[in-house]
Amino acid sequence: MAGHSKWANIKHRKGKMDALRGKITTKLSREITVAVRMGGADPAGNMRLKLALQKAKENNIPKENIQRAIQKGLGAQEGGNYEEMTYEGYGPGGVAVMLDIMTDNRNRTAADIRHLFAKYGGNLGETGCVSWMFKKKGFFVVNASEAKVSEEDMMMLVLEAGAEDFRSEDGQYEIITAPEDFEAVQQALQAHNIATATAEITMLPDTTVALSGDDAAKMMKLMDALEEHDDVQNVYANFDIPDEMLA
Repeated sequence: MAGHSKWANIKHRKGKMDALRGKITTKLSREITVAVRMGGADPAGNMRLKLALQKAKENNIPKENIQRAIQKGLGAQEGGNYEEMTYEGYGPGGVAVMLDIMTDNRNRTAADIRHLFAKYGGNLGETGCVSWMFKKKGFFVVNASEAKVSEEDMMMLVLEAGAEDFRSEDGQYEIITAPEDFEAVQQALQAHNIATATAEITMLPDTTVALSGDDAAKMMKLMDALEEHDDVQNVYANFDIPDEMLA
């Protein structure tokens, strides 16, 4: 993981979430339920559900859990009436932080999140205070050793499929797309049997804030605390922290 990488926080978040096995099943089950309620149970016509099912498969979520979440979405089972919202705020050193929230009690969640920001040297802000710093993008990571094609061929493949940006860094290829081109690029990779280490639609920062010392340590603790909260589905931030601290 490169400390100078614009997408370092994305990789950090994925690494942390991979470690939070106890939380993953709950978070993904909620996501599947809401995706079904909003767009139906057929992933072919419901991109949000398709991505949620893909993440569930990557994280080895049991099939019975997935089916139960789908049935909740269809109304066959009683389940929490989840409300979706976005929280925005600032971490240590002025880092911009955005949270995807899914909750059945917005007052409880707001109090919890405000407390976590304050505890680690940040503050919860008003709607719109940092969202302008992020863009919704498709994001892929491919391990170069598993790509089966040369770097040049990989670049041509994804750019022809509609990718906006391609970079090679630390033995990995990073691919950025517009959200509407995500599926076309994913299909192109699959057609060439190229496995992805990451494939998601996420929020990427336009700029980053360099952190070190105490601010960096507090930011890492804030990220961990937010990601561990049951009502937080995703955390996005624009910090840039040196390799040794991320490790």
